[in-house]
Amino acid sequence: MENEYLIVGLGNPGREYERTRHNAGFMVVERLATLWKAGWSMEKKFSARVAKVERDGKRLWLCQPQTYMNLSGESVGALLSYRKIEATRLLVVVDDADLPLGEIRLRSSGSSGGHHGLESVEQHVGGREYARQRIGIGRQDQAVRHIAGHVLAQFGPAERDLFEKILQKACEQAECWFGFGVAKAMNQFNGAVKV
Repeated sequence: MENEYLIVGLGNPGREYERTRHNAGFMVVERLATLWKAGWSMEKKFSARVAKVERDGKRLWLCQPQTYMNLSGESVGALLSYRKIEATRLLVVVDDADLPLGEIRLRSSGSSGGHHGLESVEQHVGGREYARQRIGIGRQDQAVRHIAGHVLAQFGPAERDLFEKILQKACEQAECWFGFGVAKAMNQFNGAVKV
């Protein structure tokens, strides 16, 4: 459809993952649904939780794939195909351990950067030409590449206030992307969140 958009937050389903760093994408779309007063429903045909928003004569879908991170593209591809939404009207929100905690980076396209969720989306969307918003979660040791323990852990007490500000800024950037396009959203919001 001409006026339909999709914002997907990547994460893992289940209570044990709820507030972990790896679920930053889930947290952003949950916050957007609350801000926009959108109700969630489980859509089995997409293996995803979906919420519908009507704003400014446009329809926006929020999505949380329930496939686990590495298979997220299955849900994204199915929803895009069913709703006939072009990849240029897709925004995928993910955590990024290579960005410091507190930094947000939106791009109109690009590589997965080794993020398995983005690799899956790229495979099922058929390319890299979709917007992605990376939420910096940092890493404890820059030399260590195996970071599963870090990304699957919750934010510590000292990080929680900062992460609340990150969520707010990420939502403002997503709203700007939806309303005014990727260039303005990048210019206005990319960078470190001021504490």
